[in-house]
Amino acid sequence: MFCSSTRVFAVVCLVASYAALTMSYAATSAVDASAVARAAEPADPHLVLGNQSCVKCHSAEVQAWKQTPHARTFDQLHRRDEAKQIAKKLGLSSIKREGRCVSCHYTEQLDSNNDFHVISGVSCESCHGPAKPWLDLHHDYGGEGINRLSELPDHRRQRIARSVEAGMRNPTNVYLVAQSCLRCHTTADEELVNVGGHSAGSLDFEFVSWSQGTIRHNFVRSDGKSNDVSAQPRLRVMFVAGMIAELESSLRATAVATEKATYGVTVAKRAARSGARLRSVAEKVDSELIDQIVAVFDSITLKLNNSAELTAAADKTAQLGFQFAEQTDGESLSVLDTFIPKSDRYK
Repeated sequence: MFCSSTRVFAVVCLVASYAALTMSYAATSAVDASAVARAAEPADPHLVLGNQSCVKCHSAEVQAWKQTPHARTFDQLHRRDEAKQIAKKLGLSSIKREGRCVSCHYTEQLDSNNDFHVISGVSCESCHGPAKPWLDLHHDYGGEGINRLSELPDHRRQRIARSVEAGMRNPTNVYLVAQSCLRCHTTADEELVNVGGHSAGSLDFEFVSWSQGTIRHNFVRSDGKSNDVSAQPRLRVMFVAGMIAELESSLRATAVATEKATYGVTVAKRAARSGARLRSVAEKVDSELIDQIVAVFDSITLKLNNSAELTAAADKTAQLGFQFAEQTDGESLSVLDTFIPKSDRYK
């Protein structure tokens, strides 16, 4: 299924070089680039503070999280027969102590004795980034006596920008959240799949349906008590941002493929499918950024041992995805409404 010719999975691989696209990417700021780069990485245990740092201001969100599979994995995953079999095949002594398991299934922290240990399942900092560098910025509303409700709009924009620059995956930019999801819902570990028998990721993942169901925690946008589904314009942006993040993560996964086996074939097919979907979107909406993402995809070859080219393409896709979510209000994407999953498909 891999090839070095001009055709991969029936997708034409254009010979245009990245150099021809350089000017298109130059507009992405250093802040944007660093933010999207961090979102593709697991939480650094040295910078993890734990859920107790979030619960004071986000108690409703934490309570909602406790009811999710993300939270329950802490007590359940290591007991599952499937997980035990994977660990055995890979020679792992402890699922909760091995990095290749911990980075996606748990939240790890460095304790006072300078030891790493798992403190929870997939938690706040797994998705929004380790909080130590940005927590103080995040809850600075502009002075004494000012709270989240009375914060001035300009200060809020600046606060969020500073928080993102410091490493927070703030949901104001939905691409940062989509990246967090796809980082783990696409398995970027060849041995884990080919030897351990782990799946190559959640192949049916779709950002809107997977974020608006069981794990939804949209309290901030209301009175702190209502957990409403996102408004339709935001769902439109999320729908496309999810496709872009899936392309990015699939390119990163394909970049580490070294042999023609289950892992490499599956993640390359996923990348091809994501690229095809974005091409379909580009045909329906007027978006220069989506056109540029499709051009990036069309300029690469999905083949084995092609790490440098595919990683570079993933990095560019991430930067453009961040820009897309930052600059698109959703009104221009109304033509996509018939394709966006309805509530009966929420997970």
